[in-house]
Amino acid sequence: MPLIGVDYTPAYEQTGGIGRYVRQLLAALASLPDENQYRLFVAGVKASSLSNPPGPQFGWRTTRISPKWFARLWHRLNLYIPVEAFVGRVDVFHATDFVLPPTLPHTLTLLTVHDLSFVRVPESASPRLKAYLDTLVPRSLKRADYVLADSLATKQDIVDLYRTEAERVEVLLSGVDPVFCPSDSVNFLPIRKKYRIGNSPYLLAVGTVQPRKNYARLIEALSILRAAGLEVELVIAGGKGWLEDPIYAALDQFDMRPHVHFIGFAAEEDLPILYSNALCSVFPSLYEGFGLPILEAMACGTPVVTSNVSSMPEVAGDAALLVDPYDVEAIAHAVRRLIEDSNLRQSLVQSGLDRAKQFTWEKSARQLLQVYQRLLD
Repeated sequence: MPLIGVDYTPAYEQTGGIGRYVRQLLAALASLPDENQYRLFVAGVKASSLSNPPGPQFGWRTTRISPKWFARLWHRLNLYIPVEAFVGRVDVFHATDFVLPPTLPHTLTLLTVHDLSFVRVPESASPRLKAYLDTLVPRSLKRADYVLADSLATKQDIVDLYRTEAERVEVLLSGVDPVFCPSDSVNFLPIRKKYRIGNSPYLLAVGTVQPRKNYARLIEALSILRAAGLEVELVIAGGKGWLEDPIYAALDQFDMRPHVHFIGFAAEEDLPILYSNALCSVFPSLYEGFGLPILEAMACGTPVVTSNVSSMPEVAGDAALLVDPYDVEAIAHAVRRLIEDSNLRQSLVQSGLDRAKQFTWEKSARQLLQVYQRLLD
């Protein structure tokens, strides 16, 4: 019976982003008919602190050694301590978060690279993280037997920037959880109170507070909209990130502090309500490996303004307004069109609902299972 090890640490450590990707993908995989057995590796925890694994064919493999210590041991000291010392013998090991750990010679390896923002938009990464990824991602790509990319744009970056053979890289798109669907506004009052966002109409931006999300320009675009007489505010749902000082400085520079609400990480059960009651979702990121908030907003019946770079046109299709993320006037103009043109708004709502239906975690999990089988064969 084939044994597959999977690094589940991001799913345990990270509430959004890659953590959500790993949780949803493995949960969908657990629902499929499958003869494989899975060992889910979680660093820095005791097994007793974890809930039940996603399915009966899954089992935990844990260690109290933290991810930071593994980074030191494996990648700074270059100690050859194979991951099988913690997960046991496996036929395939799937590294889900950019970096491949040491493995035994017979173990087949699969590596997921979510984006190459640290190369394409280097100012968006902390210097320490960039130095770490600049060293380890190309090394991991060379070692991996097969690579998964979150989008065609990311695959092309992997091929172009690291001269990786295109046939060794497969695009595995994300899905949209069924919890994201249009929500009745009756449920909205408690959410407004919970996140203290007042009663004004608002734009919603979802993502960690960090430079790549382009929030400083979005705040400037909000000031243009308000100067034009549109009484709208901005809600930013995302955890505290890094290099965020210019973002907060923009609040004072454009006198927008009373009109921008940083609500932190929003609970997943609250996000559909926040999306559904927004005038529109604005996602003007400078670079994305995929851009899941685009589809989440669409699935909730909320029109979307997003960027015309990297993977975002690929994800949005013709169901969103695309803008140059460096052009503040263009961002403001697109949002204003959505607010003032009811026909355009309704058209994008319907096309967005249709677009989101094309992306399911079950489809992603079936493809992942095929990749595992291809490696095993």
